[in-house]
Amino acid sequence: MKVIVLGAGLVGGPMAADLARDEEFKVTVADISEEALASLSAAQPWLTTVRADLSDTAKVRELVAGHDLVLNAVPGFMGYQTLKAIIEAGRNVVDIAFFPENCLELDALAKEKGVTAIVDCGVAPGMSNVLIGHVDNLLDRTESALIYVGGLPEVREWPFEYRAVFSPIDVIEEYTRPARYVENGKLVVREALSEPELLNFPGIGTLEAFNSDGLRTLAETIDAPNLKEKTLRYQGHIEKMAVLRELGLFSEEPVEVKGVQVRPIDLTAKLMFPQWEMKPGEVDITVMQVIIEGERGGKRVRYTYDLLDRYDPATNVHSMARTTGYTATVALRMLAAGLYAEKGVSPPEFVGRHEACVDFLLKGLEERGIIYRLNIEEM
Repeated sequence: MKVIVLGAGLVGGPMAADLARDEEFKVTVADISEEALASLSAAQPWLTTVRADLSDTAKVRELVAGHDLVLNAVPGFMGYQTLKAIIEAGRNVVDIAFFPENCLELDALAKEKGVTAIVDCGVAPGMSNVLIGHVDNLLDRTESALIYVGGLPEVREWPFEYRAVFSPIDVIEEYTRPARYVENGKLVVREALSEPELLNFPGIGTLEAFNSDGLRTLAETIDAPNLKEKTLRYQGHIEKMAVLRELGLFSEEPVEVKGVQVRPIDLTAKLMFPQWEMKPGEVDITVMQVIIEGERGGKRVRYTYDLLDRYDPATNVHSMARTTGYTATVALRMLAAGLYAEKGVSPPEFVGRHEACVDFLLKGLEERGIIYRLNIEEM
């Protein structure tokens, strides 16, 4: 079976390598960066690499047409148009581009083309949605779902105490894009970085959580009066990012500097991203807690899923690439096995309605050392 991975970055590369371990897959990776492709080829010589400008939708359609399955890992700003091109080409796809547009707008096109498109298929959004969809299907009534999630360096270094374990531009969007929530049955919008709270996680310590726009499709697909997602960082990070944002350094509106028009975000990225870059061998961690409450059999119950994952020195794959990328590669294997074949655009919570698919995903992740621990308690 021929598979193409679009994007050879921090997550795309490990995904391609993971898929290539299966003899049934012949894997091709496409990216515009010669450096990224060369690095991937040196480490994984059995992969086929193609240099291509993936912002060219005609080129995307041409590339994917010769493959059975597609894994879309382009940056978020070009994710929607790329996914649309893949669907237009009639290819089944797993997508982790996490673009800001509404993925469900492509549902009619996907059904028309007979395409199965699983979107937002990372860790959060991704497995968080799968688990919420799964428990929502088990409960007689879902009252609330709450997601806390963050990717962090194990060693804290001033000033940011952070590393960009996926596209840095997409990270900045967490600090600027208004956050949507469902509270008391109503959709509300709040400023990113708002409503800070401190939480203690065993093995990590105290982290701060803030509003971010990670709820995505759950706001439309889960019938519950309270739904919320928060991002986790080390203490003090919120204030630093808020200062940069309020100063205008995340703005995309050009300002004139000595007769030259400059977008502040471009300058910020140039200065900040080298400090955010993950160093070789540096350990990162992914922490997530998903809490779902509701009623079942006349009793109030709470399901809590906990994840704590670390960089794997054996494979030299960072935790965020593992937890995000391997969710997508296991989901792609799920498609290849014919376990999930619903036509149209499927956010992960739709997959979560199928117990066999949930079991397949959790088992596949556990085989890669990514373990979700479940606690069920009556309230």
